[in-house]
Amino acid sequence: MARVKRGVTAHAKHKKVFKAAKGFYGRRKNTIRIAKQAVEKSMQYATRDRRNKKRTFRALWIQRLNAAVRLHGLTYSRFIDGLGKAGIEVDRKVLSELAIHEPAAFAAYVERAKAALPQQAA
Repeated sequence: MARVKRGVTAHAKHKKVFKAAKGFYGRRKNTIRIAKQAVEKSMQYATRDRRNKKRTFRALWIQRLNAAVRLHGLTYSRFIDGLGKAGIEVDRKVLSELAIHEPAAFAAYVERAKAALPQQAA
């Protein structure tokens, strides 16, 4: 039986790791042992941060909405409550975009939400 030389396979594996480690600092980009660890860790960060990105954007939309509805004399929580009671199902991303790019349309949503809220006795 012929002898199997593994150089081609090993080289291909290393190439794949080095390609993923491109741009890393120091030996993390050009020493296989260290590059492999760095790439593995970077993949863990990437997986974690794909989840965190969703969290971060939702928080941003909520902050924008809170600022926008306060101009109309409401708080974010009362606005969302009013939308729910009015039966309006629009997500926070769309509401945030409306508040920035279409203030008139957003004002209409705020008025509908206000109308659906019970009036407080002063």
